[in-house]
Amino acid sequence: MPEVRLELTIPESIWIGQLTRQFSDSTFRVLCVQPNGDGGVALAEITSDSLGDVLSEMAAYDEVTEMHVLNEYVDSALVQYDTSAPFLLHPAHNSGVPLATPFELSDGVANWELTASSGRLSKLATQLEDFGISFTIDSLQHDVDQEQLLTDAQRETVECAIEMGYYDTPRECSLTEVAEAVDRAKSTVSETIHRAEGKVMKQFVE
Repeated sequence: MPEVRLELTIPESIWIGQLTRQFSDSTFRVLCVQPNGDGGVALAEITSDSLGDVLSEMAAYDEVTEMHVLNEYVDSALVQYDTSAPFLLHPAHNSGVPLATPFELSDGVANWELTASSGRLSKLATQLEDFGISFTIDSLQHDVDQEQLLTDAQRETVECAIEMGYYDTPRECSLTEVAEAVDRAKSTVSETIHRAEGKVMKQFVE
């Protein structure tokens, strides 16, 4: 299952994009978010050197329909708020991708890590584009289940070859020595390793 880290650029037209750009030193750490009618309700930890101004400006937005400061310190506050424009909730919901939290927003940019199938990630990309949210992929990792990728014989042979230094540069053992270690014919080991390498390389390219 692919694991992706996205950097999302929040459009100027979205209130939280305006707010975080206006107070570029501030950080919104969204701890949880869920649907609430056509909008959403979220819990966020806000950190800023101008905390009072950030909270006042945030409460003034028409899209923030309700707001409660649960805890407040010198430069941080825990805030629960309802919004009619949850910028990630609808694209995530429409594409079937869980809205993973926590994620951070700062200076008009959100960093979001998620895990989903390739098909749903493709739908998410379309949804983000439809909502005018541009993004870049910071990292993409596709974990492969080794138990499913290689047969028992292939895995045993490859692991033995690695341990003996067959893939080191320069090689520390020969194919004949690997065959002797796994008690199989040299031709069988050669074919087994070749097929295993082919599977691994094809999976890597995909």
